[in-house]
Amino acid sequence: MGGETGSAVRRERRLKDRVPVRLRHHWKPAATLGVGLAAMVFFLGDVRVSPYVTSASRAEGDPITEDVRGTVGLYDTSVSHSIQLTYKQTDFDKMMKEFKEDGNKDYIEADLVIDGVYLNDVGIRLKGNSTVSSLRGNRGMPGGGGAGGAGGDRNLPGFPQGAPGGGPGQATGGQATGGPGQATGGQGAGGQGPGGQGGAAQGQGPGGGRGGMGGMVQYNLSADKPEELPWLVKIDEFVEGRAYQGEREISLRPGSNAQVPLNEALSLSLTGTSGQKAERYAFTELKVNNRPAAARLMVEAPDTDYAADITDGNGVLYKAKAGGSFEYRGDDPTEYENSFKQLNKKGSQDLEPVMKLIKWANSASDEEFARDLGKYVDVDSLAQYVASQNLLLNFDDMAGPGKNYLLWYDLDTKKFSVLGWDYNLTFSGDAAAGPDDSIGMGGGMPGGNTGGNTGQVPPGAAQGGPGTMPEGMPEGMPEGMPQGMPPGMPEGAPGGVGGNQQGGPGGGRGGMSHVLKTKFLALDAFDEVYKKAYRELYQKFYASGTAAENLKDITEQARSAGAKSADLDTSAAKLSKTVTDRSAALAKDKDVTG
Repeated sequence: MGGETGSAVRRERRLKDRVPVRLRHHWKPAATLGVGLAAMVFFLGDVRVSPYVTSASRAEGDPITEDVRGTVGLYDTSVSHSIQLTYKQTDFDKMMKEFKEDGNKDYIEADLVIDGVYLNDVGIRLKGNSTVSSLRGNRGMPGGGGAGGAGGDRNLPGFPQGAPGGGPGQATGGQATGGPGQATGGQGAGGQGPGGQGGAAQGQGPGGGRGGMGGMVQYNLSADKPEELPWLVKIDEFVEGRAYQGEREISLRPGSNAQVPLNEALSLSLTGTSGQKAERYAFTELKVNNRPAAARLMVEAPDTDYAADITDGNGVLYKAKAGGSFEYRGDDPTEYENSFKQLNKKGSQDLEPVMKLIKWANSASDEEFARDLGKYVDVDSLAQYVASQNLLLNFDDMAGPGKNYLLWYDLDTKKFSVLGWDYNLTFSGDAAAGPDDSIGMGGGMPGGNTGGNTGQVPPGAAQGGPGTMPEGMPEGMPEGMPQGMPPGMPEGAPGGVGGNQQGGPGGGRGGMSHVLKTKFLALDAFDEVYKKAYRELYQKFYASGTAAENLKDITEQARSAGAKSADLDTSAAKLSKTVTDRSAALAKDKDVTG
């Protein structure tokens, strides 16, 4: 009975008794913290908090823990190289299916044998944007089909002039607005598709331009020929901390065999020998599963390790993204993630220096820009970069649709340097273009503009029938379009890319513009430093005979990698003519020779 009574009078634990003893002993600090957090939520709940990192640490967050050395230097151009990639066909098919459906470029596992050294479980994925868009059929560009031609000012910002075509719903030529038939001809090469007709631009017929075709080609890519696809090989994708000779990424560039990009190799060679930072490269024989071998150009990828080799490595490297812009978007770093990718020192540095540069450059008056540029940018570096792109006839530089440039922020000087990369469209414009002329994409496009004052339709220019293209030009997106331009087109100023016109917001020679390059070239204050850099680089590139000699050596390197002799000779001869014409034209320019 006593047991029953004890059970009846048993009480529930009081609320305070359920709180842990340690918390009961320290309830005042906990309560204060809770009240503080509640106040912050109430008063700051709708305020965006933007993280900034102020540490000047040189440490990297992803150190190399296993560096496979091998026996042959990866980018030693004096020896032959070979690469074998082996993967499961089911993985490849799944990757291609996903890319075709949604544009995702996911890694798959592969075994790699490079110069006789075996590495298991590397990651490989498709590399490029416009270059691989043809693999998606009509999903690659807006409006269906391939890219419509783009002569004149279009309503598609950032689309380069001189592109051939006329895809459904896409206007070409003149002041086109994108509706069926709403085009009037102009600077673009291209037929008369449902999106409008484009006139042939000034030039000399197929091949256009006095410089010949140079480096602009179209790549007939196919999933059935994986040995010809542009690949990014990531050594540490599935094995953390691993590298090969200090490299974690290797880029296999567009073009194989007869289309192996001699122009890109030549541009990298000339840039490097002039003392500017350039990716290392070498030609290699590539085999994929049981497919035939193909001659390819492999190039060092700008990444953490690439940044470590710039000066003493005490800086931050930022890569401009093709779909981004150089517009000021406020003080929130997340607003710039689609415009720039930080390649090193993640966690110790951030995008704040780039944001400050963008804000200043876009708000500065001409007077302020001329006076203060040297506070933000290494002016000599910018002069060398701009001069080099002109000398190399590079249509797709920092002001091009692919936005191919890097920003190096020196943590000691607190200044930026501009670095080049992705040279697959070099030697494609007018070989006679001088230091004050723009570089158009037309030299390598049939009927494309030649980089001079364009916009006229020559008498007798063919208008073509519905859906037709200039003779010899395949329908659809030309694979000579800039590497790095994503499906949907990047942002950019409307207007012509070729020609000496002031096109698009912010002005700028060539329509598409970048405020740093545009203002630098437009202001008299920088004429002396620019012309000085131009003359010095002209001597190193052309007057010295280096370009011609390097091209011979590069051609032999490609031949050693398996490029067929007859086809390679034809390609090399075209590029050699462009180099010869470029050298001769510049030698007659008093501004260049002094």
